Amino acid sequence: MNTVITNIFNNIPEQLPEELFECLFKRENIQIERIVSKGQSTPTGQWYDQEQDEWVLLLQGQAIIVYETGNQAFELKAGDYLLIPAHTRHRVEWTHPDLNTVWLAVHLHCL
Repeated sequence: MNTVITNIFNNIPEQLPEELFECLFKRENIQIERIVSKGQSTPTGQWYDQEQDEWVLLLQGQAIIVYETGNQAFELKAGDYLLIPAHTRHRVEWTHPDLNTVWLAVHLHCL
């Protein structure tokens, strides 16, 4: 097995016309991805409704995630993390327009 050290903050394009999604690790019941946002948000009226739990850690930047039920908003800054249970309709309401917002997202698939 080749062991390669990489850095989560490397290879981020200077221009991000849309969010960047990158799978870092995937196995049968787990997927870890890096997401980079810079001013992007979920399109108006659209909600994510995922089959699996998702744990997100904001490594850099700022963002607001909103749950549809109760219109509950979570303001995230670097170091904050949140568990989004499966079938919790949510959206990214805002990411900082002048900073790269770097997320680590862990998708937990039930077997």
